[in-house]
Order: sequence, then structure tokens, then C-alpha cells
Amino acid sequence: MTQQPRDTPQFFLTSPSPCPYIAGKQERKVFTHLVGERAPEINDILTQGGFRRSQSIAYRPACEACRACVSVRVLVNEFNYTRAFRRVLSANKDMVGYERATAPTAEQYSLFRTYLDTRHADGGMVDMTVLDYSMMVEDSHVDTKLIEYRMRGPDTALTGRGEGPLFAVALTDVLADGLSMVYSFYDPEIPGRSLGTYLILDHIERARKMGLPHVYLGYWVKGSSKMDYKRRFLPQERLLPDGWQRVDA
Repeated sequence: MTQQPRDTPQFFLTSPSPCPYIAGKQERKVFTHLVGERAPEINDILTQGGFRRSQSIAYRPACEACRACVSVRVLVNEFNYTRAFRRVLSANKDMVGYERATAPTAEQYSLFRTYLDTRHADGGMVDMTVLDYSMMVEDSHVDTKLIEYRMRGPDTALTGRGEGPLFAVALTDVLADGLSMVYSFYDPEIPGRSLGTYLILDHIERARKMGLPHVYLGYWVKGSSKMDYKRRFLPQERLLPDGWQRVDA
């Protein structure tokens, strides 16, 4: 009997379930496990092919009669900093994001719960426990960064860290051709900062400094208010049946 090597991906199909983006639709996903020495390489290939990572799973929609979920990636070197984006950057010029070990903390989970309960109370993640959150952060076989965002401190130039309460967190994969924003959350009760937009702008600048051409934002779903913000980050590429297609407006 022939056995598949542990680091050779095998793909599976989920059963139909209610679509979280389009009312009345059913969704299915194709998925595989990201384990073994080849996990980073496989994650690169699959992300470029429209997959997303969640813990040690890579998945993408495989709905029989719907192609509404479209993978989006920002073109870093040509990104258009509109007046609105410049205002967001100015509003957050006192913020600093620094990388720390991919280890969960009570402070992170508290902010995570506030974010879910305020912004996604009807979502599929709302019942996540502290153990679930820990798995989301720690269960990765690829190059994953955890970035905490706090106010700048007097010694930030030396330490690279901020101080004070935690404003936002981003869990980000480093790929051969870009940064993939796996999941991010922030304090939804802080006015005037547009923190969700700021996190994406910060990742675009991080990718630029690293010499990486793309920031992967996950799926854009036309007509879904939850996903509509992604189309504002231009120019971008969208993965269509005939490959990645540039979008400028």
C-alpha cells in the first residue's frame, strides 16, 4: 500500500453550509493541511492561487454555482496614497507597530473579544475561547509575524516598541512575494483613527521596506458590505478565472 509523504498536500472538500456573505447561498471549501518542512513553500504557492491560511489549514471557496469570492492583493510599489489615506496616516502618526513573539496574551484576547462582540457579534468566530485564540496565534508551520500597535513612547527609536494600552493586533504571514494579512483586530471604540485602514496602510509600507511586491488582503465579495473596503486599495490585482488581473479604479 502506497502512503503519501506527510508534506505532500492532500485536498478535501467540506460539506455545504450557509454562506456568511451572501444571504440564501451555500458555501463549500476545498482545504489542505499545512504541515511539514514544505509548509512555507506550499503556503506561498497556494496563496498565489487564491487560498487563505487559518492555523495549519489552507482553504479556498469551492462553491458549485458561485464565484463571488475574489482574492485581492495590493500592488505595493504603485500604491496610490489618496488624500483620505494620507489623513488616516496623519491621524495615527503617534502609533507604532512592533513585532513580538507569536505567543498569545491576556491583553490581546481581551481586545480580540471586544472587537468580535462589537463588530462581528453574528459571525462564526464570536464563540472563540481563549484556547481557540491561542491556537489561532500559535498553530502555524510558516513564517508568521504578530504585530502589536501601541502609542509611541520616548524610547521607541531605540526599542522599536510603543507603550500604553494595546490598540490593534495583526497576524501576518511572510511570503516569497508579499505579506498576507491572516487576521487583524483593533479597538473599535477609538474614534477618528480608522484603525482597520491604518493596519493595511502600515502593511503596505512594511512590504515596501522588505522589497515585497504584494499585500494579500484575502477575499473581496462584490455586494458584501463586510468586504467592500478592500476595493479602495488601488492599484490591486484580483484573481479571476484567467489569472491575476490588474484593477486601477
